[in-house]
Amino acid sequence: MILETEKRVLVFVNDHPRQSSKEIYDGLKQQIGYATVKRVLRELISEGLIITEGNGKATKYAISSSYELLYPVDVEAYFEKEQDEREIKSDFSPLLITHVLREARLFTEDELGHLRTLHAKFKVNITGLSPSEYGKEMERLAIDLSWKSSQIEGNTYSLLETERLLKEKETAAGKPKDDATMLLNHKEALNFIIANPDYVVPLTIRGIEDIHSILVKDLGVDRNLRKRRVGISGTNYKPLDNEHQIREALDDMCSLINNKEDVFEKSLLALVLLSYIQAFADGNKRTARIVSNAVLIAEGYCPISFRTVDSIAYKKAMLIFYEQNNISAFKEIFINQYDFAVNTYF
Repeated sequence: MILETEKRVLVFVNDHPRQSSKEIYDGLKQQIGYATVKRVLRELISEGLIITEGNGKATKYAISSSYELLYPVDVEAYFEKEQDEREIKSDFSPLLITHVLREARLFTEDELGHLRTLHAKFKVNITGLSPSEYGKEMERLAIDLSWKSSQIEGNTYSLLETERLLKEKETAAGKPKDDATMLLNHKEALNFIIANPDYVVPLTIRGIEDIHSILVKDLGVDRNLRKRRVGISGTNYKPLDNEHQIREALDDMCSLINNKEDVFEKSLLALVLLSYIQAFADGNKRTARIVSNAVLIAEGYCPISFRTVDSIAYKKAMLIFYEQNNISAFKEIFINQYDFAVNTYF
């Protein structure tokens, strides 16, 4: 969480752009010491929240273009207001993809350092595994991912029931047939991306559609890009309702992801933007989770099961991205779940 001292500096810089560190200190009226102001400014620059203009004593500070994207949001406070009371960005923002996210650094140096250390640990771990052992661990992760991804969408199978279904094809008594189908489709989609790790390199609309088709097979869901309006429960955010614009947004998203160098950024962007665009009538978030993992697998990184994420917390973080174009809450989930995956599997 961002500290109170950082909040004070951010608020002042936002209200008084292009001030020097001394002017910021004077403006805060000694609420914070001058040395602390300079330290906080350095930290906020490293976090991508503040930019500088000029050099030396002529250095001025201003809020970065990534500020709204990265500023930490108090999730509980945000949802104290009901859906119709919240001030939101209700319309889809094409500039978010073509400009803001293209220029932004999604992770701080500390966050990237942590993720890269985890990746190094993963590489060491799998080096000592036989092909059979690696396969068993991947199957364990696939069961957990199929269960959690489906649970987020309201699936009623327990983790144990999911394991029985995916390993022994034993359906749970009294459960809807579609619940079993959803879980089996997840496993098929994961098997597909594991068998075809380069399928999302580069990421294309066709590749996304193919993965979506596997996930919604036999569920009565249209497989093609959406042609009509769709609403999202719990928010007044309105996704695009024109097939041409949806295809254009997906094309922009693929270009953005393919041009990013960092694998973690690629994976996180696929996770949030496929949900944000809502390209299909149903199955968008499921597709996002599988495509996000496909990006990791293609580059030899540990996939994420999301097993310990709270479904409500996941949905709230997604709603904040829809309504404020702010990625901070979802980024925290991504980092925590990558940490969990590396330290739990393989």
